[in-house]
This record gives sequence, structure tokens and C-alpha cells, in this order.
Amino acid sequence: MTDGNSPRTAGRGGPATLVASALSNQLGAASGSLAFPVMGPVGVVAVRQLVAAAVLLPIVRPRLWTLTRQQWWPVLLLAVVFGAMNLSLYSSIQRVGLGLAVTLEFLGPLAIALAGSRHKSSAVCAVLAGAGVVAITQPKPSTDYFGIALGLIAACSWAAYILLNRTVGRRIPGVQGTAAATGVSAMLFLPVASVIFVSRPPDPFTVLCAVGAGVLASVVPYLADLIALRRVPANVFGVLMSINPVFAALIGALALHEHLGAAQWCGIGLIVIANAGALLFRGRRSSSRFD
Repeated sequence: MTDGNSPRTAGRGGPATLVASALSNQLGAASGSLAFPVMGPVGVVAVRQLVAAAVLLPIVRPRLWTLTRQQWWPVLLLAVVFGAMNLSLYSSIQRVGLGLAVTLEFLGPLAIALAGSRHKSSAVCAVLAGAGVVAITQPKPSTDYFGIALGLIAACSWAAYILLNRTVGRRIPGVQGTAAATGVSAMLFLPVASVIFVSRPPDPFTVLCAVGAGVLASVVPYLADLIALRRVPANVFGVLMSINPVFAALIGALALHEHLGAAQWCGIGLIVIANAGALLFRGRRSSSRFD
């Protein structure tokens, strides 16, 4: 007999948290893209980081003076990764389009899933998820090699984010590490935001869109991912994150009136099957450990 705090019950919360994180992240990306014409990717990322710090630091109140050297180095690296991941992805989207940029970025968590898996079932699920992403985005050859390189940088940054966030969660209690990293990242982008707002003041709607991106695509996912990474292995985390393109496609169809072809809906189905399979096999392995 188990109670509400048993490992089996706690394990169910990780996947649900990841789904909520993915939905919030894609809604934030849609909000931030509306500010591109005025602020550009750099301006949106700067506002995102400042908003995240403004929300997290007063709530969490990290005790920075108590952090040791072993705790500080992953925090500082995570701060750099925050900025690099967002800036490279948004810049890639601006150059090669959302579909190809998201496909390239997904190579990061997919690589984590494949490299960390010791079970054939997880590898099959990762392959299915990758095929689904390709079907959804239908990437075409591009001559913008710099834009492609930016997408690959975003992929590497996302992979580093997965591993660093897990390390921070283990070494620092609660969400103090995430809040501290967000604050450091905000300090790095503060001069950028100041220049943009002084040289070309954006209109209220643009600011609102950028702020919305900060809350939905920074604050919520960072906290949700930190919680989930304590309950879900890094390789399974990478597989489950493949649901991001599903939400991106649905939000694009409903909010932006983007047409989805048969191949794209097929890709959505593949990703759903991959996620369901990952959850099913993980649940069976968990049951064998706890029963």
C-alpha cells in the first residue's frame, strides 16, 4: 500500500509537469514572435530574461551568500545557457523560419535521449519522435548556413540546459539555483535592453508581447523543468520534450491560421505515440522496482 508521497505517485507528476511546461513555452514563443518586427530577437530575449528575474528573485529570494564554489559554477554556466539557447533559437527562426529552426533545436534533447538510453524501447520512442518532428516541420534545403548554424547552437544549448538544470537541482535546494542563474542572465542582458528602449522605444503592445514571452516561455518552463528533472531521468526528459512541436503546430493552426497538411498531422501522431510509449515503458519499469 502506498501513500500520496510514494515514489510511484511522485513519478506521475513529472510527465504532467513537462506537458504543462511545453504548452507554456510554445504560447510564450508565439507571444514573443509578435514583438520581432519592433524589438528583434535580441530585444525579446533581453526582456524575457529581465521579466524572469523580476518574477523569480523576489519569490524565491535565493541565499546567494551561502552558495559554495561547487554550487556557483553550474549556476553561472546555466545563466550563459539561458541566454544562448533563447538568442540562438530566435535568431535562427528569423533567418530560416520556425519549422527548420525548431527541428534543428530538437536535435539537442533527442541526442540526450539516444545517448542516455539503455533500453531499446526508449531508443525506438526517440526515433519515432524525431521522425514526427521532421514530418511536422517538413524542412527544406536552405542556403542560409548561418541560420542553420544558429539552430544547431540552440540544440547544443538545450542539451546543456537539460544536464545543467539537473545538476543545479541536485546541488541547491528548491529553485534557488534557477532563480540565481536567471538573475545573472538578466544582468548580462540589462545593457542590451537599455539601449533598445532608449534608442527606439517600443509601443505598449510590443512590450506586452515581450513580457508575456518572459512569463510563459521563461518563468513557467524553468520552474517546471527543474521540478520534472528531479522525477524524470534526463533521457526520458528529452523524449517527452518532443511534445513541444505538437503544441507549436496546434497553436499555429488555431491562433495563426496556419494550414496543416496530412504529413504534418501524421507527424503529430508519431510524436504522440512516442510519448505514450515512453510513459508506458517507464511505468512498467517503475512498477517492477516498487512492487
